[in-house]
Amino acid sequence: MVGKFESNKDLVQELTSSGARHVGNIATLITGAVAEVAREIGEFITDAIEMNEAAAAARRDAEQQLDAERAYTEFVEAETEDEPVEAVEVEVEAEVTEPVPGDKA
Repeated sequence: MVGKFESNKDLVQELTSSGARHVGNIATLITGAVAEVAREIGEFITDAIEMNEAAAAARRDAEQQLDAERAYTEFVEAETEDEPVEAVEVEVEAEVTEPVPGDKA
């Protein structure tokens, strides 16, 4: 037969072991949740940066379009005044990000 002291020792040992396992499992769950939250926040920030870059590109494109329209208007107005027309240079920047279908590169 097991004595009272040994029985209590076994009980404390099992409670301590069980508690440690549960605390470890809880810590693993928390660690996984923190990692997932950090990943989601990172993806959100990446999306925001990409949207900001796309908006800046759209603003640049719109500005270039307006510059081209102004140059064309000036050209047409100058031509209709029966004055010699000087060549107007328009700078155009093109950025190709995807291949064009049927284009042999």
